[in-house]
Amino acid sequence: MTGTLTFDSLTVPLQALRLLAADFPHLPAPDIDLTRIYPDRLTLCFHDGLHVFEAWREALSVPPDAVTYTVQGGGTTGVLKASTVYAGAEVHLRGFGDMATDGGAA
Repeated sequence: MTGTLTFDSLTVPLQALRLLAADFPHLPAPDIDLTRIYPDRLTLCFHDGLHVFEAWREALSVPPDAVTYTVQGGGTTGVLKASTVYAGAEVHLRGFGDMATDGGAA
């Protein structure tokens, strides 16, 4: 990265976040990650179970076959990942669920 980015450099993901809040106020709130390293990226993480990830995936019309599933934490945590473009921002969805309660893949 060359030079110092300004706050204005994060306009795309911030506008996408504002639209997500307006368009989907009924969905569970995610943990949100913005970074100057990838100024067009917005990452939404869900730690309340894989069903929360699925609700957001469906809302954003991400096809099921675009989702990857892995396991971490010695087999105790299921992880779903998907990406899409929303309002010009690259939106990454990350869902984490307890294998004992979520039963594995969503």
